[in-house]
Amino acid sequence: MALNSAGFVLFAALVILVHRLIPERARWVFLLVCSAAFYVSGGVLGFIYPLSATAATWLAARSLDRAREKRAELTKDEKAASKKAYDRRRRATVLFCVLFDLAALAFGKYVSGIVLRDTPAGGLGLIFPIGISFFTLSSIGYLVDVYRGTVKAERNPFRLALFISYFPAVSQGPICRFGELEKELFAPRGSDEKALFRGVTRMLWGYFKKAVVADRIGVAVESITGSPELRGAYVIVLLLFYTVRLYADFTGGIDVALGFSEALGIKLPENFNLPYFSGSLKEYWRRWHVTMCSWFRDYVFYPVSTSAVMTKISRAIRSRSGRKAARRCTLWLSAFTVWLLTGLWHGVGLNFVVWGLLNWLILMTSEELEPLYARFHEKAKFSAALPYRVFRVIRTFSLICVLNLFDCFERVGDTLGALFSVFSAGNGAVLFDGSLLKLGLTGTDFIILGAGVALMLAVSLVRRKRDIREELYRSPYALRLSALICLAVFTVIFGAYGIGYDASSFIYGGF
Repeated sequence: MALNSAGFVLFAALVILVHRLIPERARWVFLLVCSAAFYVSGGVLGFIYPLSATAATWLAARSLDRAREKRAELTKDEKAASKKAYDRRRRATVLFCVLFDLAALAFGKYVSGIVLRDTPAGGLGLIFPIGISFFTLSSIGYLVDVYRGTVKAERNPFRLALFISYFPAVSQGPICRFGELEKELFAPRGSDEKALFRGVTRMLWGYFKKAVVADRIGVAVESITGSPELRGAYVIVLLLFYTVRLYADFTGGIDVALGFSEALGIKLPENFNLPYFSGSLKEYWRRWHVTMCSWFRDYVFYPVSTSAVMTKISRAIRSRSGRKAARRCTLWLSAFTVWLLTGLWHGVGLNFVVWGLLNWLILMTSEELEPLYARFHEKAKFSAALPYRVFRVIRTFSLICVLNLFDCFERVGDTLGALFSVFSAGNGAVLFDGSLLKLGLTGTDFIILGAGVALMLAVSLVRRKRDIREELYRSPYALRLSALICLAVFTVIFGAYGIGYDASSFIYGGF
């Protein structure tokens, strides 16, 4: 069930209504039933994997907890004697469950979706539900947290099932932590009119970004990527259009998910913090897909950098080249692992791997040059001025546009060919000779698109200092209601529908 489908809108309205009417203590049970219904809506088989994965995660976490409880009863000498066996069993439990989750993810997302797609066995992909990546990463994060002792294992398997399968988050993200979401899901709370208003407003804003901007500009993106003759200056248009589309689509989906959850009185972690205002690629990745980046940091980067293998490598380098070289090697290798896996998480194609490793190379190079940057900013007084800060934002945005090009084509060769054509194929008059009107969009479409992007930019600028939804809620009731109605009507009227448009699911809904 896609988040931008009519079925989901009706489903969401019904869930919000019933959720507000039933007793508070029964609400989490109702949400669990709704999550199950959400999965079953994609096919009965789609419920098999969430059920089995949740059961495996619950059993593994309870096993870790019971082992910890038994160990606490031992004497000091008994603990020392059994420490190695205890640690080995705990690691084996976590490793088995994590490998099970990753194997299911790899099969459901890559093997059945790509290798077996056109074969009789392709139907196996129906077993693996939408949003399987978010589901899997949340499960792994929970199990590792139990292993580390940062959270206690949930004794009630149904409560754990709700955390793992909570459909507003699983369908689109963000990637949640049990320690953060437990109180939100299970603590009794009243029916908050303010939360309902803020949630519905955010959902409408997400649908506006998706229907008015992302789906409309997507027509031009598909026209350029699907036409080999449209190269040169058209690629510059593609760089800009695809980056706008990706932002409007992904943040729009997150707005719908977070808004829907907020309307239920459940706050999910924010996933974006004005990423296109970043002054560097490092800052960008602190603002873009925040929960994914923090997940890879906590559950990949830190474990790899402190692993036994990395410790041995670091010691060997330190004995030959010194402490600084050892630290750099640990950083580079750990970051390499993170970005390789990040690329594979986005897709199995070589283009995603190259995309991930390019991010790694740029970030690591910037890290090495950080002392030079610091000296430059210390001596160059203009570096604190507004024009230079704007230059840094434009520079970072341009770099992001180029990196995003690897997401537009399936083959690395096609991506590089399109990029190099900017300097050789010409077509410099694209912006002035009416060629853009050949991309499937009319002049009216470009006007609506420009107005939509301008509105998104204006809202982003205002959000830096003010809470728009809070101020709107404090305004007179008639104004609040009019704002909601206008946003809904504008989305319906100016959204991209009909022949020539693809009202597709949210891009990250397939993850």
